[in-house]
Amino acid sequence: MRKVAVVFVLAVLVPSAVLAWLAFRSLRDQQFVLERQQSLLYQGLTDALAKSITDTLSQQQRDFADHVESLMANKDARAAATNFDGHLRQQWPSAEVGFVVTLTGNLLCPSPTSSPEARLFCADNASFLGNRESAEVYWNANVKNVAQVANITSSQIQSQSPAPSENQNLDPALSNTFLSYGKAKARKVDPVQKQMLEPAAQEQTFSKVIPSEGEFHQLIGAETDGMLARFLQNKLKLMFWHRLNRDPQLVFGAQLALPRVIEVLRPLVQADPALHEEICVALLDENTRPTALTRKDFSADWKRPFVSSEIGEALPHWEVAVYLLNPAKLPQVAQTTRLTLGLLIALLVIAIGVGGWLIVSDLNRQLTLARQKTDFVSNVSHELKTPLTSIRMFAELLAEGRVNEPQKQKSYLNIITAETARLTRLINNVLDFSRMERGEKEYHFAPCDVVCLARETAEVFRPHLEAAGFRFRVQLPDSPITTRADKDAVSQIIVNLISNAEKYSNGQKEIALQLTRHLEPVPWVELTVLDRGPGVPAEARERIFEKFYRANDSLTNNVPGSGLGLTLARQIARAHGGDVVYAPREGGGSCFTLRLPVQHNSSHEG
Repeated sequence: MRKVAVVFVLAVLVPSAVLAWLAFRSLRDQQFVLERQQSLLYQGLTDALAKSITDTLSQQQRDFADHVESLMANKDARAAATNFDGHLRQQWPSAEVGFVVTLTGNLLCPSPTSSPEARLFCADNASFLGNRESAEVYWNANVKNVAQVANITSSQIQSQSPAPSENQNLDPALSNTFLSYGKAKARKVDPVQKQMLEPAAQEQTFSKVIPSEGEFHQLIGAETDGMLARFLQNKLKLMFWHRLNRDPQLVFGAQLALPRVIEVLRPLVQADPALHEEICVALLDENTRPTALTRKDFSADWKRPFVSSEIGEALPHWEVAVYLLNPAKLPQVAQTTRLTLGLLIALLVIAIGVGGWLIVSDLNRQLTLARQKTDFVSNVSHELKTPLTSIRMFAELLAEGRVNEPQKQKSYLNIITAETARLTRLINNVLDFSRMERGEKEYHFAPCDVVCLARETAEVFRPHLEAAGFRFRVQLPDSPITTRADKDAVSQIIVNLISNAEKYSNGQKEIALQLTRHLEPVPWVELTVLDRGPGVPAEARERIFEKFYRANDSLTNNVPGSGLGLTLARQIARAHGGDVVYAPREGGGSCFTLRLPVQHNSSHEG
């Protein structure tokens, strides 16, 4: 026994204690884990929204190209270019000013005298479009080796290293595209959780969007269309441009009306409805002012979002940002989680300790019982041998005629009779012990009101079901229905059926208990338990009543149980002259019915 206890301690208790210690240590990192999970979730949201905005602007760019081709269809492009501004603004509301420029730098449209917007546009962009000065712009043209341009290390950016076009390892083709590569600029926002997503982000606060500087014709190169963004007087100006397929020497473009662009993008700024009460999503401009919000009444330190994502070259230094509505909620959740897990771990440790003590105690009891059984067998063997020896000896004396005196013969016969009775009692004792070991059940039948019994059993089970989120409906007749039954045994059937319905209701949590009385062909009563679980496959509808059998269904693989509940229910019901049967429920689910006769004449069964 001592060896078994030592082995149990070394094999179970010590590893459990070590695991508990490790679990308690891990609780210290719960807030970090939760914050990282939230960061990854919200960062995925902002990244997706930033991509959606970029895709929308790309679609706007394609729409612009289609409008240009449509406007210039079947026309002399150079002759029609002078009226391009007016026609474009009339047919494409997103355009603030339309322009046409040749590759040699001749600005054909708009005329500075056509409108105030055109005059301001010419003053700001005539030199740049005419290839007379370089400008710092952000652009998205599909340069063949643009990946090589973007391959700038963080150390180069932070130290403001020479432009990639000056790097000796850069592809020569890129030098023809860019005159210079601008300096990296710091981001206007400082996300609270940047360190959760990028360990190096605590030191790296530069924007991933880096401007290029050059003349217009150098920037567009041989591309057919694209978009340019530049800042004039600290205001963002967004341009689309497109070359006609039939006259590539002409470049048609448009400077977009930024308020109109924001109206197009505003419906894209939204969060999952499940997160609406947790976060506010904002579209921030280059000055970290919100241009779109998922909650209109929300305000915060716009430079300190929880997480954010840059949109890219289309809207440089614009960000999609997520702000927590209740920043203190996350630490509170982490604290609650730590407390809950701590209590759970403590409870499990206590359970393991108590369970270990119970196992050792039970093992000691089982060893004692085993010794008692061994002693019992030895004693029984001895007790059986003693009367059999006496019976055999006196029976042989009488059979051989060696005793002639009537008095002795009578005495020997009395001894044989007594020893036979002793042997009978001993065998009956052994049989009674065997019945106790097998747990044979005795049923005590008495008049029983099935309605009252069903109601009492249901009300005992109701608190447990309602606590688990079940809707439990009980439909019983008002008048009593009496039968002869073992009250405890029938109650056990009802409990087994309700428990079975609870375990297999993996979807809609609804259980109903109904009781009806039938008069034909003989009086009997039906107690039905209905659920909205997955039901039982057709091939298993009879086998579920076999011992230890469980339907091999993916929906029930994780359902606990021994496979004996329905078996015991049917055995008890049949011992009462009734039965338990299964039928599929209309609309999905299971229907188990207990049938009992209203009159049962049996008074006792063992």
